Amino acid sequence: MPLPQVTGLKLTGHYRALEKAGRKDHKAGEGLSPRTVRYLHTIVSRVLRQAVKDGLLRNPAEVATPPSAREARPPEMTCWDARQLAAFLGWAAEHSQHHALWRALAHTGARRGEMLALRWRDLDLDAATVSIRRSAGMVRNVGEGAEMVEGATKSGKPRVVDLDPATVAVLRAHRKARGEMHLSHARPDALAFGDIEGNHRNGEHVSRQFARDIARCRETLGGDALPAIRLHDLRHTHATILLTAREPMHVVSQRLGHASAVVTMTVYAHVLPGSQREAANLFAQLIEEAGSA
Repeated sequence: MPLPQVTGLKLTGHYRALEKAGRKDHKAGEGLSPRTVRYLHTIVSRVLRQAVKDGLLRNPAEVATPPSAREARPPEMTCWDARQLAAFLGWAAEHSQHHALWRALAHTGARRGEMLALRWRDLDLDAATVSIRRSAGMVRNVGEGAEMVEGATKSGKPRVVDLDPATVAVLRAHRKARGEMHLSHARPDALAFGDIEGNHRNGEHVSRQFARDIARCRETLGGDALPAIRLHDLRHTHATILLTAREPMHVVSQRLGHASAVVTMTVYAHVLPGSQREAANLFAQLIEEAGSA
């Protein structure tokens, strides 16, 4: 559509259409979430602001009506506890060819795109560390299909995350298996979790594979033993388990790659152990002491 023909009314109509039937992936024809549509509005607004700076038009996005911030709030966080995570990883070690990826995500708290962009040179298995420097995300171009493209991490900053000995052993075995598939898959510049041809795996396919593995695991262990979660919830699980064990906030923040510990506090304040109970007990104690004085 030529820029002069873009109006706030047309943008609003487009947003409502996206909410009704905007998906183009494996669920084509279903609606996009209000959160996604609001993200799109943010992108459109920035593009049109640049057009305004270039003297091409007045910004119609300023009068469009995207989903409200309340409607676009993130989905409720669902996490596993340590026992549930251990049960799933134990099952995956025996029954899933993706066990190494699931373990790496769960034991580092890394984002999906960060792990899919990881190369063997980023792993120092002797020092038991992983350097997270980039992230791979899906980009769709009209008429050209979709492709995974590497960019910076969400914070724009690299970070180093320490690994436990058991995860190091799993990653060593995974690299050996990749090398047996093809020698090039184990070279330093090869993707640690690439596809059979050594290319980036489709992030959406990975998430769907995780859902299938959970479904299979639940058939074995029982649905009550293992709630269904999203792949991104492995990251929340990592943070929640550490915080409930009273790991210092700044350490968890560094592992997650948040811009600051304030971000971590904002996201996970509800899981911090004991703060409300301690406050309630302290308040009652102060009142009791004041009454008996």
